[in-house]
Amino acid sequence: MNNVNHALVLRIKELLEKRGLTRYKLAMRSGVSHSTLKNIMHETVKDNLLSTTILIANGFGMTVSQFLDSPLFNEENLNI
Repeated sequence: MNNVNHALVLRIKELLEKRGLTRYKLAMRSGVSHSTLKNIMHETVKDNLLSTTILIANGFGMTVSQFLDSPLFNEENLNI
């Protein structure tokens, strides 16, 4: 089981690879600073804000609903 922060990291990694993007490019597209994105990816952020998740989803050209539409975020796969 993953916690929500780890699931977020896994989803970002999955989409970066799938879309051939770098973290820097995602930061530029999303408006989330590169240092914030780095902290998210290294899981040094305790609780990610929904607003940050929305910006990241937008950086991938997705709605937040599309971003969260992954088995990674199913309740049975999360340790909440």
